[in-house]
Amino acid sequence: MIRINGKQIEPGYFPDGTLLIKHFTKKNEKIHIDWQYENNEELLVVTFLTRHLQDKGIHDIELWMPYVPNARQDRTKRPEDVFTLKYFCEMINALNFSKVHVLDPHSDVTSALLHRVEQMSVKPYVEEAVKQSGIVASKDIIFYPDSGSQKRYSEQFQFPNAFGIKQRDWETGEIKGLEVSGHLPKEPFNVLIIDDISSFGGTFYFSALKLKALGAKQIDLYVTHCENSILEGKLMEGDLIRRIYTTSSLLTKTHEKITVLPVSYRSQ
Repeated sequence: MIRINGKQIEPGYFPDGTLLIKHFTKKNEKIHIDWQYENNEELLVVTFLTRHLQDKGIHDIELWMPYVPNARQDRTKRPEDVFTLKYFCEMINALNFSKVHVLDPHSDVTSALLHRVEQMSVKPYVEEAVKQSGIVASKDIIFYPDSGSQKRYSEQFQFPNAFGIKQRDWETGEIKGLEVSGHLPKEPFNVLIIDDISSFGGTFYFSALKLKALGAKQIDLYVTHCENSILEGKLMEGDLIRRIYTTSSLLTKTHEKITVLPVSYRSQ
């Protein structure tokens, strides 16, 4: 979904399937383009709209892109791997936005590749998840699925924590199990798992299984960017994970177990 200064853009199509876009903006108006990613075609819409505005003499244009498409492909391991994040960022940079606002961009590579990037703070959303989950620092913990997420978040939240060490089949990428390192209360405890992105939720499923075995009672999950595919994963089955909190950056479907925290845009 794409909005300009809070107004949703709804492109049409010519008979050949190419985009038909109309938008009128006053010449001296400051522009905020808000892009809540749903599909790759939206990059074309953002490009056409931005070039249209620039041709009309408007050059103070900010892009609010909480979820960065291609952020997972932040490195290449084999000669045949296409570095899609790099090329995506080059396309965004070519549009010469005044600022590009992102939320929880998966790795520092994204921030390094984007020009004039500003990271929105993830702290308000995590704090809201902590509040709604009811965990307390005196007896409960935050759990990070790996050491990378612990490093990324733990300094922001003064809370007892532990992290996971994944056991993975490196041929298939499949997670086989998980070990836990860090602080674990002696008495039964509640947990909020925190991470940046989820597809089917396999990592969180194995995390929750292990935490249950180690004495966890109630387990909730906060993930900043949640793909619709999470509804097809094991997390939706049973009560292993009580509740999932996510932002409105990516998820477009609803589920009774999921609480969506709206991303705050200054342009609205």
